[in-house]
Amino acid sequence: MTRTVPQTTSFGGEWTTQKLAILEDYLDAYTTALKHQKFRLMYIDAFAGTGTIEIRHRSLFGDPEQEFLKGSARRALEIEDRRFDEYIFIERDRKRCEALSHLERDYPGRSIDIREADANEFLQNHGFRRTGWRGVLFLDPFATQVEWRTIERIAELQTFDTWILFPVSAISRLLPKTKDPESVSPAWKARLTRIYGDESWRGLYEAQGTLFGGDRVKRQSGVEGLVAIYKNNLRRAFGRRFLEQSALLKNSRGSPLFEFMFCAGNPKGTTIAQRIAGHLLRYSEGK
Repeated sequence: MTRTVPQTTSFGGEWTTQKLAILEDYLDAYTTALKHQKFRLMYIDAFAGTGTIEIRHRSLFGDPEQEFLKGSARRALEIEDRRFDEYIFIERDRKRCEALSHLERDYPGRSIDIREADANEFLQNHGFRRTGWRGVLFLDPFATQVEWRTIERIAELQTFDTWILFPVSAISRLLPKTKDPESVSPAWKARLTRIYGDESWRGLYEAQGTLFGGDRVKRQSGVEGLVAIYKNNLRRAFGRRFLEQSALLKNSRGSPLFEFMFCAGNPKGTTIAQRIAGHLLRYSEGK
């Protein structure tokens, strides 16, 4: 008998398991907390992939190994204490959308809406203002796809508790090795501004005097600077709904890849949402 392996997204490592565990535990706690509430619940996966993730690594003996993980979409669908009333999976790639379509067969009875679309365009333009709805949004880009206009739109809605995977490694690669912000190409300047919403990313540099009275420009605080500036912008957009606690996700060599951040949706639910998210993030970093 030939075994059919589902189409997968080949991406990740131990950090992938870490972020998925945090998300899954939050979805479980979130739906349980609202189990007896009248709100209708929505889950949005903005970069949904295929629903299955293939992780490649090497065994203790150096042999290549494969591991298949349930992706965020499947994990959301398997929350049972209280199911979400609607699931929206956004994916730009057509083949990945075709793989996602199998979820309707695997999880009958769920209201699944698969959108072959650009996540930024969908989230910025979709009319989410529905009375009596609450939800969770997972922003899990492959690189630097999430635009600040999308973040602003979500903050304005006050509907979705939002998990943001901020790509510190990918953004670091956009910055000049010369330590001179003016050496950033125009295309990369535009991309950094789309990510941060303004030119606040220039704060990664500071001028310092040299021994000869000139100016020397150096990059400020590395990954910490990248994250601090973005967090400051999130703080302005979400106010007290922004959670200061976050988790730095690293690859197997200990290099920073992503910062996992959380912002609450509705102001009335901020306290409990931040309590749950903060606990999960602290526990994850303490492992």
